Amino acid sequence: MINSPKRIVDAHFHIYNSAYPLIENQGFLPPPFSVEDYQHRTKELNIVGGAVVSGSVQGFDQSYFKPTLDQLGENFVGVTNLPSTVSDKRILELHEQGIRAVRVNLKRGVVSGLDNMVDYGKRIWDLVGWHLELYVDSRELDEVIPKLVKLPKASVDHLGMARSGLSQVLRLAEAGVKIKASGFGRTEVNVAQAVKKLYDVNPDCLMFGTDLPSARTERPFNLGDIDTVYEALPDEAAIDKVFATNAAEFYGIKL
Repeated sequence: MINSPKRIVDAHFHIYNSAYPLIENQGFLPPPFSVEDYQHRTKELNIVGGAVVSGSVQGFDQSYFKPTLDQLGENFVGVTNLPSTVSDKRILELHEQGIRAVRVNLKRGVVSGLDNMVDYGKRIWDLVGWHLELYVDSRELDEVIPKLVKLPKASVDHLGMARSGLSQVLRLAEAGVKIKASGFGRTEVNVAQAVKKLYDVNPDCLMFGTDLPSARTERPFNLGDIDTVYEALPDEAAIDKVFATNAAEFYGIKL
């Protein structure tokens, strides 16, 4: 890593605590990745907060969140897989534990459809100010875009994954949807070009994430990913937005 942002809010990473339920997904079960592992892997970074995101192998379990967020500290929040049938009471309980969003995992089949996505998104927004985060291949966004732009607040993971879908992701950015610059080992996108284009379209849309521990990727996160994003941005103000303030404002993290 040549370049070092003065602060980073890590908008996307996972914790796999083997003391809590993990379920095989599409033949895959990750090795454990603890809070201590995460802190060790990011010790050279100026991490000041972030979002712990439920992976497909955690299904609809949230039991690991409270100990994880307690250990990480008050500037960290959770993003969980949660069925739309969940009760208001349960949503309020999870909000008290630090959950701030629901992940819609279409890529790994945790959820199977989008029929009630807008209603669900509006419901959790009205109740506790949560938003939806989509893990989806951007080549499949034609069906999703009309629904996403109706939501009060939403994001898309990993630059949308596919190079050919970048035009769709740019449309979402123009509409105010947040885009995570994360998971570079998962994406076909030219990251530097995508970051430049997305920042030009909407300086508030991009949020950097390590995607640690980068399970099921051809290449895990490395410090060079910081350089790629850093060097694609025009100035220090842009760097601070993409690496820190955009995500802090999105998740309600006080810097």
